[in-house]
Amino acid sequence: MTTPPLPSGASGTDGPSVRIGALVPLTRPGWAEAGRHLLAGLELAVRDVNEAGGIAGRPLELMVRDTAADPQRAAAAVDELAGLGAVALAGEYHSVVARAAAARADALGLPFLCSSAVLDALTDRPTDRVARLSPAQSHGWRIYADFLLGGGHRRIAVAAQPSVYWASGTGILRDHLAPRGGTVIALDAGALTPADLCDELAGNRATALLLLVGHPDPAVPIVRAVRRDPRLAEVLIGAPAGQPEFAAWAALLGGDGAAIPFLRYLPEHLGPLGARVEAALRERLAEAPSFVALEGYDTVTVLAEALRSRGTDRAGTAESWASLAVEGTRGRIRFSRTPGISVWQWAWPPVQVVDRDPAAPDRFRILRAG
Repeated sequence: MTTPPLPSGASGTDGPSVRIGALVPLTRPGWAEAGRHLLAGLELAVRDVNEAGGIAGRPLELMVRDTAADPQRAAAAVDELAGLGAVALAGEYHSVVARAAAARADALGLPFLCSSAVLDALTDRPTDRVARLSPAQSHGWRIYADFLLGGGHRRIAVAAQPSVYWASGTGILRDHLAPRGGTVIALDAGALTPADLCDELAGNRATALLLLVGHPDPAVPIVRAVRRDPRLAEVLIGAPAGQPEFAAWAALLGGDGAAIPFLRYLPEHLGPLGARVEAALRERLAEAPSFVALEGYDTVTVLAEALRSRGTDRAGTAESWASLAVEGTRGRIRFSRTPGISVWQWAWPPVQVVDRDPAAPDRFRILRAG
């Protein structure tokens, strides 16, 4: 799928288009709702760039490929997009998929600005070709762990499916909580039924259950089971990966989906640019845009500035990360080398722990900011 540039002359753009490849999960087993929001942000930013004159008068064109949360499919898409003349790569939501895409982009010399994936080890080795807008998992999940400790939770169960991402998250939580008196109890969500999970929670005397699982399955059945078990009435359900952010969560769970804290990457208040973009995305999506949509917008905004400042060759874009300073929807974006992170990193986007208000599940409450 390709998002065409505006017609020649429509906004002062002319000449051959400048092509950016976009990786987005649009079909299952990918998280298609997140992909739809990410794509809306990418496309809106392309429109705004072209209406402002494009890249040195040339229109920006987005070449979109559906990854469907498949690392091999994503790597093949990187090869295809590079062959089609993409000057840079944008997007992706799923960390394991982004990792595969980053490795292939690095090997091909194709600059990749990752929008939403948070896995710390995005590449196996340090690279100048890859940069990231979303915070590293270790940063956000430590803030989440501090939120749990602040709420008095010391025995924390994690219901996790097999995945590098979920295993990384469990390790971050355990390493951060253990020195502070916390215990992490690992429960295999792939082997246990929701009823079995409830029995394990009751037997282990956990005061919090974190959902390190896919959405809607098995996350939704687990929430329903825990909410209906009188033994677990005082157990906090949490979802650090952000499953409750999207409208489908509230639609499926209603009130049961409220009061489940999760991470999102927004400031307490959006500035003028963020407010304008948020309003435009709300119209485009016909619903409240998530922070993922703003990550998509910021991705194209940053790449456009790199292309304007260093030209449209791939090497110039990769060399620009250190010098860029771009006003994004959620703050001023600068990249740096961060200890333990192998790519150029925005350190850090704003981080919040929020939940849906039980009194009004469409409204979010900020519980902690970092």
